[in-house]
Amino acid sequence: MTTVSDHCVLVLRLAAPLQSWGGPSRYNRRETRPQPTKSGVLGLLAAAEGRDREASLTDLVGLRLGVRVDQPGTLLRDYHTYSDYRGIPLLSAKTNAKGQQTRTTPAKYTGVTQRFYLQDAVFVAALQGPKPLLESLEEAVRNPVYPLSLGRRSCPPAGPVSLGLRSDTDLEGTLKNVPWQAGNHRRAQAQGATVSLEATVEDPAGDQLAVDVPDTFDLKSGTRFGRRAVRHLWVTLPTGLAQPDTGTIGQSDHDPFTLLGW
Repeated sequence: MTTVSDHCVLVLRLAAPLQSWGGPSRYNRRETRPQPTKSGVLGLLAAAEGRDREASLTDLVGLRLGVRVDQPGTLLRDYHTYSDYRGIPLLSAKTNAKGQQTRTTPAKYTGVTQRFYLQDAVFVAALQGPKPLLESLEEAVRNPVYPLSLGRRSCPPAGPVSLGLRSDTDLEGTLKNVPWQAGNHRRAQAQGATVSLEATVEDPAGDQLAVDVPDTFDLKSGTRFGRRAVRHLWVTLPTGLAQPDTGTIGQSDHDPFTLLGW
């Protein structure tokens, strides 16, 4: 029989100049979701442990994920060009009778792609599951086999990732108690004693679905994404500032326009 004491929560701080949590987009347009995906977070953990891409993800997929948006950041579109290093024309989308891709006609030597990133974002990710597994993962995150990245290899984290393990609590309780992790410039914008932060918790009774559960990271077979039920909520945390004497009861620092970068 599994008890609450057999489980714990691993807390991660996901902060970097650039992050990119891929969605269903492929090919020449690679978008990012506004929050870390389960696929991206599990990929980080698998890299920390040094797992091969063909390794099973069964134990990691079973972990429940919660994410808190401490600093939403802003969207960046990065312009890319690409070409064949051999100096030959690029392949076209057309195929010949044998099913082989043909070269572009007229010859095209340079293509354009678009990559989207989150700039200056900070998230708190919490994973709940069996204590022995999370203890092993926490040690791996502190001493990773492969370099850690936040969604893409070009997005290394800024500072330590692990915020440690928490016992006798659940995802929602963890997200309500971990101190605010925003950067100094975001903290300088706070005007009250509290700040309201958006959060998403994996919950079987959740009323929305996220399609981001990977079956494998094997490049040969490709990744198919499964669904998980999630629930959205707001959590209120102290900013460390004294409450201004405005005479307004219940005033908080929640400003929906900050999500738009205004």
